[in-house]
Amino acid sequence: MRGTIGYLAPEWISGVAITAKADVYSYGMMLFELISGQRNSKQHEERRLEYFPVRTARLINEGGDVLQLLDPSLEGNADAEDLKRICKLACWCIQDDETKRPAMGLAVRILECCLDLDVPPIPRLLLVLGYGNESTIVFTDQQ
Repeated sequence: MRGTIGYLAPEWISGVAITAKADVYSYGMMLFELISGQRNSKQHEERRLEYFPVRTARLINEGGDVLQLLDPSLEGNADAEDLKRICKLACWCIQDDETKRPAMGLAVRILECCLDLDVPPIPRLLLVLGYGNESTIVFTDQQ
């Protein structure tokens, strides 16, 4: 098995057959980093870990202002509808069930504004990582 931890699809760990949809998962994780301009997880001094996909999923599902997710160096200079489309796509790409993830061809069509997306369901992994909590902070033993 090869890949960067945090970008590997759940099926790598569960032992089910690996398909092209595993790459779609990794692509979704990369989209999150492009949106925020940072790694998807951020270690805080108090040994807390903030996970950007949790924050994005919460905002998309609650209808919040997606511009607050944008890389600060862009100073809010982005089209909110385009950013919302990319955030939804990223959330669809990281679905636990690979059959719910879009094929890459479909992802391209979505990015080209040829197709619209419904609000994605919250992946089970994100629920475990703190979606239901008031904050998106997860405690860790890492120092």
